[in-house]
Amino acid sequence: MIQQREVPLIKERLNRRPKSLLIRGGRVIDPSQQVDAVGDLFIADGKVRWLSTQGTFSAPENCPVVYARGMVVCPGFIDIHCHLRQPGFEEKETIATGTCAAARGGFTTVCCMPNTDPPVDTRATVEYILSVAANEGAVRVLPVGCVTKGRAGSELADFGELATSGVIAFSDDGNPIADSLLMRRALEYSRDSGLPVIDHCEDTSLSKGGMMNEGAVANRLGLKGIPAAAEESMVARDIELARATGGRLHIAHVSTAGSVALIRRAKEEGIQVTAEVTPHHLTMTEERVMSHSGYDTNAKVNPPLRTARDVQALISGLKEGVIDAIATDHAPHTDADKRCNFENAAFGISGFETALGSLLALVHRGEIDLMMLISKLTFEPAKVIRKNDIGTLKVGAPAAVIIFDPDAEWVVDPSAFASKGKNTPLAGETLKGKVMATIYGGEVIYKDDAIKLETARR
Repeated sequence: MIQQREVPLIKERLNRRPKSLLIRGGRVIDPSQQVDAVGDLFIADGKVRWLSTQGTFSAPENCPVVYARGMVVCPGFIDIHCHLRQPGFEEKETIATGTCAAARGGFTTVCCMPNTDPPVDTRATVEYILSVAANEGAVRVLPVGCVTKGRAGSELADFGELATSGVIAFSDDGNPIADSLLMRRALEYSRDSGLPVIDHCEDTSLSKGGMMNEGAVANRLGLKGIPAAAEESMVARDIELARATGGRLHIAHVSTAGSVALIRRAKEEGIQVTAEVTPHHLTMTEERVMSHSGYDTNAKVNPPLRTARDVQALISGLKEGVIDAIATDHAPHTDADKRCNFENAAFGISGFETALGSLLALVHRGEIDLMMLISKLTFEPAKVIRKNDIGTLKVGAPAAVIIFDPDAEWVVDPSAFASKGKNTPLAGETLKGKVMATIYGGEVIYKDDAIKLETARR
């Protein structure tokens, strides 16, 4: 068993020409090319230069070589929904710490939500995030812009300015877009621009004061519940607005069986809707809130953890293609945010560094296959945000690659997280499956010390 420990992030920075690297003998899985075979991958000048499952590659002299026998080599993961907190909430996370955590979890592209201070509703804030990411980030950061000014829900943000400044989608995540006319206008713009509107679907008149899933567990703990209808009613509304406008709708963090059914019907009717699900909604139920002390604030998340029936519906939705992507909704918080009574605790789980290990449990149990899991973390989220050059190992693509051992067991120790957010309900648990190396820009930016770099010699 591999004990989780502090492993240094290896970062070759600005103005250094990327080295070549050969990854030899791993199980190469690339859903974008339907590749699943043992092979070699050669990287040079920051690009994928050679991929073969037919023969071995003769590496240049002194080229670093990673022998990946027994491990999986695949495109770097793409997280289309996370919270990096900067600007404004640097006590919870920064772009530097968040992207280091992402690299340790195998994510080479992260899309950060705009619930910062100030919110991402102007060109200046977008440019600030991109500048900090370029200078301090470990992986690619793609900002999501606000739907409404200040995320206040009363006036649309300047979509044109945000689009030209580099956002890849629009969202008021954390706040649902309650005004149906504003949502309609946003979807009309998404139709014309091609950038999706990502909605946090929640009818707050139904969820107000709720802290976990409405049901028997909430009753037992004496906590006010959040009904499934709070999500499903807004999903239904958004789908109808997408139908009326032809806009591009993306449903964030789907959590209920009813939402899956609504999205399935919408897709069958040809409505432009995509959806994501989180690792915690795929692998945990409302029971996780209960602990020996009564409840676990680290399992408080919005939308809440639901029932076993909902979990099975979400897994079925993945397998059927109803749900397009897995996104972490990485939501780091300070200890003070979580070390309090359940009512006052913040919603959210710090998810970058445990995502793969928790998700591989589904593969080990035979509930989904490994190709599908990797597809939902790479190729398919890239399609949602229309980035054709990422999430792939095609020759010529940017070299964003991870190596993971699907059978390595490790114990979750939040104190060793690269993220400032230590808030996970998985603390002390043993996960099976671990990222061993992350390559971004052709450079090894994270490496477990079980992985050795050797040198090719003539």
